[in-house]
Amino acid sequence: MNIFLIVAILGFVGAFIAGMAGIGGAIIMIPLLYFVPPLLGVEQLSMQTIAAITIVQVCVATGSAVLVHKSNNFVNSQLVIWMGTSIIIGSLIGGFGSKYVPEEFLSIIFATLALIASVMMFIPKKNTSESEELIFNKPLAAASAGIVGALAGLVGAGGAFMLVPIMLYILRIPLRITVGSSLGIVFFSAASGFIGKVLSGQMIWSLALAITLGAFPGARLGGKLSKFIPEKTLKIILAVLICGSAIKMWVDILF
Repeated sequence: MNIFLIVAILGFVGAFIAGMAGIGGAIIMIPLLYFVPPLLGVEQLSMQTIAAITIVQVCVATGSAVLVHKSNNFVNSQLVIWMGTSIIIGSLIGGFGSKYVPEEFLSIIFATLALIASVMMFIPKKNTSESEELIFNKPLAAASAGIVGALAGLVGAGGAFMLVPIMLYILRIPLRITVGSSLGIVFFSAASGFIGKVLSGQMIWSLALAITLGAFPGARLGGKLSKFIPEKTLKIILAVLICGSAIKMWVDILF
């Protein structure tokens, strides 16, 4: 099996989960791209290459999946605009300031916040109907996304999974609107990262094409399936993914 086919298949898997759960998928794609190719007898990809093509997967997955969720009326445009714009600004500020703050210290802060986010996902939440007109605190939404973006930019990690508990428990957005809208917000951030990777010459275009071919159908299928998954089950899936992300960060820090 050649690397092009492997990357395409892994792109499908990562994008399917992203479309279903409303996350970017980087937290899934990075370990898949790092560990799976060597297991199949193919040369291991460099972290620089993995980071570059993961950005492509996130762009394709979130961009195509959000269209599916939009057709189901599970995307709030105002929420996406306010939080999407803010997370880009935060990411740029965090990326610029990263060279002035010790990486280990920032990683501990980020991992602690991820652990808190994962615990929040298991707290019972009063259901809110998607049919009601959505009213949310715009300054709080923008500030929350900006902080997540800044932290992500500082430590060079993805912060998308932190948006879900913030939207659910701080902004009190209904679950399905959270899932759909978070994809749009993450797309803003990923598109910014993609431009940076291209301009810095880090993109491997053959592998970018491979992951795109897998991610596009995977994201659309995941997005369509999400509509039929009971809210309680969807929340459990999100909680497990976020908890897994927090555990991975602490493992990286401690070991």
